[in-house]
Order: sequence, then C-alpha cells, then structure tokens
Amino acid sequence: MTTVSLAPDRVRRAVRTLFAVQLVSMGAMEMSGPFWPVHLASFDPPGWLFGVAGIAVYVGPMLGIALTSSFWGRVGDRFGHRLMMIRALLGLALTQLALAFAGDVWSILALRFLQGACAGYIAPAQAYGVGIESPAARTRLFAHLQVSTNVGSVAGAVVGGVILDHAAFFWINAVAAAICAACAVAIALLLPDVPVARTPPARTDARTPARMPAAATPWRSSPILGLLGVMGLLLAARMITQTPFSLYVTSVFGVGTGVTGLCYALLALGFVASAAPWARHFEGKPRAAALGRMAWVVAGCAGLMALAGLTRSVAVFAAAYFAWGVLLGATTPVLMALISRAADEARQGRVLGVAQGTAQVASMAGIALGVGLGQTAGLEHTYFFVAAAYAAGALALWAMARDRQG
Repeated sequence: MTTVSLAPDRVRRAVRTLFAVQLVSMGAMEMSGPFWPVHLASFDPPGWLFGVAGIAVYVGPMLGIALTSSFWGRVGDRFGHRLMMIRALLGLALTQLALAFAGDVWSILALRFLQGACAGYIAPAQAYGVGIESPAARTRLFAHLQVSTNVGSVAGAVVGGVILDHAAFFWINAVAAAICAACAVAIALLLPDVPVARTPPARTDARTPARMPAAATPWRSSPILGLLGVMGLLLAARMITQTPFSLYVTSVFGVGTGVTGLCYALLALGFVASAAPWARHFEGKPRAAALGRMAWVVAGCAGLMALAGLTRSVAVFAAAYFAWGVLLGATTPVLMALISRAADEARQGRVLGVAQGTAQVASMAGIALGVGLGQTAGLEHTYFFVAAAYAAGALALWAMARDRQG
C-alpha cells in the first residue's frame, strides 16, 4: 500500500489534527449519551413506548451507520475521504441541532437514525489517516484513533452531566451541534486535501485472458472476511455485558452506584493505557505471527471473563475489568490494521466502511444477546457466555494463523 507523499512534519500535524478532532467530536456526541432516557421520560410517553424508545435511541444511530457505511466508503474512495469527514461532521451538527428542537419521542428516534445514516465519521477518518501515514505506523494510527474515541466518550459524558446540572437538555444538543460544526471547519482548514487512489485497469492481450482487477473484488482470495468475522465476534462478546452490567454488579456484590461506575471506568482506563504499547508490539509483525499472538490475547480475555463470573469479591472483579481493558487495547486496533493492510489502496474507504458497519451490527447483536441471556439464563451466568465467545474467537484466530503459515 502506498501513501500520499507529504513532508513528515505535515503528516505529523495532520495526524495530530485527526486525533484532536476525533476526541472532540466524539466527546460532543457523547454529552447526551447517558441522559437520553431522562430526556425521553420528560415527554411522559406510555410505558411500552418508553421501553422501546430507551433501546431505539441508542440502536438507531448504530443501525444507520451499519446500513450506510459501505456506501459512504465507496463515495470517499471516489471523491476523497477528507470531504467525507466534513460531510459526516456537518451531518452530526445538523442532526444535533434538530434534536435540540425535537418535540416528541418519535421525532427524536427518527433523527437519531438519520444521524447515524448521514454521519459515519470514524471510517473516513481512518481511511484518510491510512492514506497519509506510513504503512509501518498503521497499527499505531488505529490505536490512537480508538483511544481518542474512548477518551472523548468518557469526557463528553462528564461534560454533559455538568451542563444538565445547570441548564436544560436543549443546551447539550445545541453545544454538541456547534462543536461538530467547528470540527468540520477545522478539517476543511487544517487538513491537506489528498488525491484519491485509482485502481489500474486490467491489461489483456491475445496471450493473456481477461481478468478482473484485484481491487474490484477485495473480499476474494484475501483474509478480510475472516478478520471481519473475528472482529465482529469479539465486539459482540464485549457488548454482551453492556446492558446487564450495573444490575450484575449491584446484585452480585451488593455495592453502590459509585463502585459500579468505578468498575466500568476501569475497563476504559485499561484500554487507554495499553492501546499504544500494544500497537508498537504488533507493528511490523507478519500477519500469521500477529494472528497467533492475538489468539493468546483473546484467550486471556476468556480467562478473565471466567474469573469475573466466578469471583464474589468486588476487588477481584474490578482488577479483572482493568486487565480486560488492557487486553482489549490489542484487539480492535490491531485487527483493523490487519484488515486495512489486506485491502487495496483504492478500496480503503469501502473496506473500512464495511468494517465499521460490521462493528455496529456486532455491537447491536451483543447488546441483544446480553438482554436475552440475562432474562433466560440469568444474570449470574452472563460472564461465562462472554468467556465462551472469547474462547471461540481465540480458536478462530489460531486456525487463521495456522492457515496463513500453511
């Protein structure tokens, strides 16, 4: 994969801008995240509608991204990923502004779906970064972008709470709209526009049979589908715990909301602390070696989840959650880098868009599984299902590593 030739100092400035915009824009979007149920309740909807809306307000944007990310990726491959970042940020700004004035539950749900369908900022940011950064630093690029997303999400929730303590919910969405618009301006002014990569046409002559360009069929004869499947499985496993987490901690350990929040925050802290070191560890590794080492990381996640399900000590549970976050720092960023490396340079937007869509579908599936398993098998068994999913992911990674070596 070749990258656009920019002076090293311009590349560094552009990458730092990407990180900063990712952190600020994701923080802006998460300012409202924890408080949607409170806002929906203010409309006094019927009980059934409140139950549906409480799920749909979060699933709607994920569904919108899943349905449109591949399309926006193809558009970015053709017209440029910088333009797609600006489009996505303006889409976020306009939908957040509309949400500030939305006067009923159904309008909010429709706008949240539209927000996901029109936005999809992360995939073009990744594709743009791949186009300017050196291939050797690609794993670090994905790791730092993921860290920016996580830090922005945590900070945004805190800022949103502060705003809600002093002002109406309207101002959370209005401020988020202004921040996203400012980020779009920053992308337009601070990032260099780079030419899109073009796929060379296939050459044929009388002695050579006609063939399709390799980039036209990015899924064929490549590990991309397998990597997407494993990444989806790991993300679904991660999200199984999302909905039942607070109920599990309070019912099993008998602790208050402060300790529950601390345990949850330790997961993000572990990820943020470990993502960059893991990226340096995996940089330059051949695919088979990276997959083999990743299999051991995922096996470690399985062991930690089994421990989390067995322990009745909140201190051990919290330590397991922090260690889980440390191991998660090596999963999605490294797998995304491997997916990007396996794709043709002219199809980065499409492939990374599909990867983003896969992540959203897997997250929705994980949330649904968490709710379903909690109601059928019981909360006390939640983490054993997560451990089983991770064990399956480790086996799949070992199989892919052996196949690559063969």
